[in-house]
This record gives sequence, C-alpha cells and structure tokens, in this order.
Amino acid sequence: MKELLRMEGITKKFGEAYANRNINLSIEEGEVHTLLGENGAGKSTLMNILIGLYQPTSGTIWLNGKRVRIDSPKTAVKMGIGMVHQHFMLIEAMTVFENIILGTKKDRSIFIKKDELRKEIMELSEKYGLEVELDKTVSEISVGAQQRVEILKALYRGAKLLILDEPTAALTDQEVEGLFAIIRRLTGENKSVIFISHKMREVMAISDRITILRAGETIETLRREDTNAAQLANLMIGHEMTVSRYQKVTKTEETVLRLDHVDYHKEHKHSGLNDVSFSIGKGEILGIAGVDGNGQSQLAQLVTGVIAPDSGEVDLKSKKVAQFIPNGFILSHVSHVPEDRNKMGLVGNMTVEENLVLKSTEDPRFSCGKGAFLKKKAIREFALALQKKNDIRCSSIEQEARNLSGGNQQKIILARELENHPELLVAVHPTRGLDIGASQYVHDTMIEARDKGCGILLISADFDEVLKLSDRIIVMFEGKVMGIYSGENPPIEEISLAMAGKEE
Repeated sequence: MKELLRMEGITKKFGEAYANRNINLSIEEGEVHTLLGENGAGKSTLMNILIGLYQPTSGTIWLNGKRVRIDSPKTAVKMGIGMVHQHFMLIEAMTVFENIILGTKKDRSIFIKKDELRKEIMELSEKYGLEVELDKTVSEISVGAQQRVEILKALYRGAKLLILDEPTAALTDQEVEGLFAIIRRLTGENKSVIFISHKMREVMAISDRITILRAGETIETLRREDTNAAQLANLMIGHEMTVSRYQKVTKTEETVLRLDHVDYHKEHKHSGLNDVSFSIGKGEILGIAGVDGNGQSQLAQLVTGVIAPDSGEVDLKSKKVAQFIPNGFILSHVSHVPEDRNKMGLVGNMTVEENLVLKSTEDPRFSCGKGAFLKKKAIREFALALQKKNDIRCSSIEQEARNLSGGNQQKIILARELENHPELLVAVHPTRGLDIGASQYVHDTMIEARDKGCGILLISADFDEVLKLSDRIIVMFEGKVMGIYSGENPPIEEISLAMAGKEE
C-alpha cells in the first residue's frame, strides 16, 4: 500500500521532561493503524503534534511524500487530517447541522446556503452509514450519535486521515459494532484511520497494523496477524502481564447501605428507578451489570445524595436517610468515583495538589478555622505522599489536572476518595478509557479497600469487569432489578438474558 503519512524522529519536550522521544510512525492509505500504549505513553501528545496543536521540539512530518509543517489545526484540516477527540468538541446548545458547518466556508457568498449544505451532509451521511438527526440539538442525542456527528464533521471538512481517540470508551457493544462498520467503509474508500484504544479485543478486531508506545518512545510496529493480545499487553507495559484473580466474599455481617422499594421517575425507563431493593455489606463489592442507560447513573446519584427518591427508603449504616445532599453523604463517609472524571471528579484548571485535598479543606490537618486559612506546607506534604503512593505521573503536583492522561486523572480521584477510609465507595465506570496497567491498579486498589471493610457499589458497562470484581451481581434493565446473582461462579447465560430484559 502507498504511504500516506510518515512522522520521523518526533521529539517533544515540556521543560526538561520528554513527552515524545524520537518517535517514528508510518501510516498507509486505506489502513486502520492502532496506537497502543499506557496512559501517559505519549499518544495524545503525538496526535496533538499531528493536528497542529503542538509543534515538535525536533523531527519531521511527511504527507503524500512531501515534507510538511503543520502549524495549526486549521492547517491540519486543509491537509486532510481530522480528529475525533475522546471528549467531543461539540456545542451542546446548537443543532447537529450547525455543529457540522460551524467554521467552514464553501464559497464566497455572505449567505449560508442551508439547503445545499444539508444535501451535501446527508449524502456523506448515507455514503458512510453515519445516521444523524440534523435538526436536534447535541444535548438531545446519545453519546454514540454525538460521535457520528464528530466523524461526519471531519469528513465534511475533507479528512483523508481520521484520528479516533478512545472512540469506544462510552459506547455500548452495539454502538461499537456500528462504529467498526463505519471505519471499514472509510478504509474501503482508501481513507486511513489512526485508532487509539486500550481494549485488546477491539484492537485485534479492527487493526491492520499496531504501533506500541511506551514512556514516550516507539517500541515496535506489528501486523495484527503476527501478534496476539498477550504479546501486545506485555510490550505495552514492559514486562509480562499477570492477571489478578480475586477471592470472592460470600458472607458479610454488617450492612452499610440498604435500598427498600425505591422509585425515582419510574415512568422514564432509561433514566429512572423502579422498585429497586438491595443491600451492600461491609467489605463486599456489589456489581451492577446492564447496558449503559438503564438507570445506573440515577442509582449512583441517589446513593451519593445528588437526587432524592420519589418513594421508598434508603438506609445508610442502619439509619434512614432523611436529607439527600452530597455533603451529608460525604460526612457519612461515602466516597464517589464519578462516571465523568472531567466534569464531576476533578477541577481541570486546579493543580494535582489542590484536587487531592478538594474534599478535605476544612480538615484541621490542612486549615485553621474551617478552611479560612490553609496550611500550605501540610497540604504539599500530603499531596506528595499521595502522589508517590498512587504512582500519579505528572511533571509536578503544581501541574493542572486537565493536562494529565486519563489514567493519572483517575488515580487522583481514587487516591482522594480512598485516603479517608470510606465506609461506602460508589465507583461508576472506574476504568473507562484506562489502559491495562492502570485498570489493574484501579482493580487492585478497590479490592484492597474492600478487604479493609469498605462496601463498594460498582457500576460498569464492562461486563468482564463486573464479573471479575463483584462478590454479588445485580442486573438492571429499564430501571428495574432483574435478578441478584452470586459473584462466585456466576450464571453467565442467565445474567446475559436478564441484561436483555428477560425475566428468569
């Protein structure tokens, strides 16, 4: 196949730290080329160089055999390079049509020729199987639909090379299959795709070639048929990967949380709760299995005090909860790893240090007079200790949290939430977007907390994760509990049927 892109000797330094060091990458026309590496391996920095957000410290880029300088995202678009970021760059209050045409100009007319543009967009949509509703606002459509809008937006701007950054992180299995069908249509048209993912099954399913990055350097490029998931994992982390197997807890003596016939907007099947009853024991992980969007988000919000039930009772440590406010739950030693770490778990423009003490500013260790005067030395020592203990990789604890990789952002949240030894941890999609090494770290940390007596409510769209960690498993469908199963030798077929809405 003809070479479309070549990046040679790409090095990028921030101060004295190397994000990329002498990276080489070649992309052929009509191929899916996967970039594989741990969080912080330099994948995002390399792609930000390719789309003109960063300039390399040294190295060259060749496109269609010509040396090019990509000095801005606008230049990248003109050269036919488009990127769909993990966190979509859409304006929620605007319609799908407005988002797609935003910032483009097809001719010199001062008027927007809407009918012509709509026709062009719909032709592209039909050609690549990108089903979208042009007149709906972005806030009204699903995550999978938003991703299709981003891909359509890039194609509308003339992308011949499409970068997909963690494109399956928030998708259902059915949406993933739909995305793969779109990718195959794109490569069938001789367009190239750079696919960034941590999910080995998906990497092995969609890739033509795979380049592994580690610690900012190129390790190896392999053809998919010449490798396997185990070899890729070992190359990615730099040593042989051993999969942890956890002992299941079968009996608990104390209940930390009980829900009794709880309803919340039960008429809304995908955003409500309908007659939900269960309990979580001290030192137990209760996993919630189910396709995303069947009441799991509302359950997490209820158990962390963000919303109050319409009816039913919630008991926390054998006391009925009367007032549903987040601070009340925090004071009752409930910790939370939220489903969206950027919007709900971190303050992006605050430092690593500040995020680590975010919920403890009134603690006498860190302040005088209920947070009026902060003890900066004590906070710094605490943050440095947590950074070391949790292997949070950053240039310094003064670095803004938003500039860290997803895995390191998640480590900040987990460190903060578990350091105060909670009695209940609500963990929602705790490894979404994380690589194998970071995911294993999160799992080991949760099991360690469980073994110290923490009750854990695990909500995950990753069925394998639920099976691996849960001592008991609940299946939710359309806001209802479909069944409760033992985590030890769970009946996979029964659980799968329940996830599809079929009663036992």
